[in-house]
Amino acid sequence: MWLQTKCDLTFDLAVPTPFVFMLRPRSGAQQWVAGEKYMVRPNIAVSEFTDNYGNLCQRLLAPPGTLSVCTRAEVLLADRVDRALDAPFVEIQNLPDAVLCYLLPSRYCEVEHFGWMASDIAAGRLLGYNQVAAIENYVRTTIRYESHLGDSPVSAVEVNARQWGVCRDLAHLAIALCRSLTIPARMVVGYLYGLEPMELHAWFEAYVGGRWYTFDATQAEVTGGYVALGYGRDAADVAVYNQFGPPVYPTTQSVQVRRLPDEQPPGQ
Repeated sequence: MWLQTKCDLTFDLAVPTPFVFMLRPRSGAQQWVAGEKYMVRPNIAVSEFTDNYGNLCQRLLAPPGTLSVCTRAEVLLADRVDRALDAPFVEIQNLPDAVLCYLLPSRYCEVEHFGWMASDIAAGRLLGYNQVAAIENYVRTTIRYESHLGDSPVSAVEVNARQWGVCRDLAHLAIALCRSLTIPARMVVGYLYGLEPMELHAWFEAYVGGRWYTFDATQAEVTGGYVALGYGRDAADVAVYNQFGPPVYPTTQSVQVRRLPDEQPPGQ
């Protein structure tokens, strides 16, 4: 399927403010970015770098006043995400070097607290994909998903204690449970076609059977339409913007995802 994504942000700034944005999807095994537009107003210098996780990041110093950031992208995806029941567990010595960091505890995923819990959830399941599917189902059916109640990210321990969270919170718990079974897991932030209400979304991926697979504990059924903007260990690595100095928040934020007709070329 072809999807067109849009994200518009505005900020009212009292002082010069450094920003790092993560708003450009990159092409990879699961998505092909055919076209993009990225507009920043006022007309100021923007530089780009690739972070430690391969994400495209845009860096700028915004002057006082109104900052507007508008992005558009046309992205080709498979109609459905890949599923692979019985895909095997990958032993540690066989993991790629770049995957090892996704086994470790991180700021919002306290792996050391979830060993027994994860073992109970995945008991009797074939090692690998089936264990992750059991974790996904447990979080989906046990933790109440609230799309608008969250503010600052909370850790997996806090989510498990309070039994509710926004999308990133549910992902944190699922990631911690996977890692406690020595299955690499990472957070993804981006867009989901058909999400209601429409906003930026977070889900998780697990590394089994020699590749990454998509999981989402917030959805009754995980189908297609996931466009990734960033990957990381947890929410600390995948913020769509980081601002430095006195705190500021978007005065407006608009997110849209629409499906393009298959016969319609991107950009038309």
